[in-house]
Amino acid sequence: MNPIDLDAIDLQLLEHLQNDSSMSNQTLAERVHVSPPTCLRRVKRLVEAGLIEREIAILSVDTLASVIGAGLCALVEITLDRQDQTALEAFEKKVALEDAVQQCYRVSPGPDFVLVVHARDMPDYLALTQRLFTEDANVRNVKSFFSLKRSKFGARLPLPPAV
Repeated sequence: MNPIDLDAIDLQLLEHLQNDSSMSNQTLAERVHVSPPTCLRRVKRLVEAGLIEREIAILSVDTLASVIGAGLCALVEITLDRQDQTALEAFEKKVALEDAVQQCYRVSPGPDFVLVVHARDMPDYLALTQRLFTEDANVRNVKSFFSLKRSKFGARLPLPPAV
């Protein structure tokens, strides 16, 4: 992928889109002071350059849990016995297939991975741990931290000011 030069308008577009990607192209164009066709062309270029991966709806964990039942969020540290590239990639592929695993980070120092996991309840979490960790002979240690309250959640990346 070729590097992309970002100007002040591109930075403004990225800022607005990461705060609310559901706004219309017309509204977005007005906010960054360009024509709608120019806005659409620039956003398409940002997508094609890989700066915008995808657009999603962020669900309210607490509200959804009250509607469909209890929700359980765990931050899970994983340490593997072998940390060669093949073993690390195999573990990443395995957790990527699990819907309950929202995020997976390869970290250093300390554990090899930190996962953010959402499960319906403790039995659901236990079944997940059996599938992902207990049955994997390369998993040496699992340490889980259960969320009591989500104080902050976001996906917004800080951008340099648009000059």
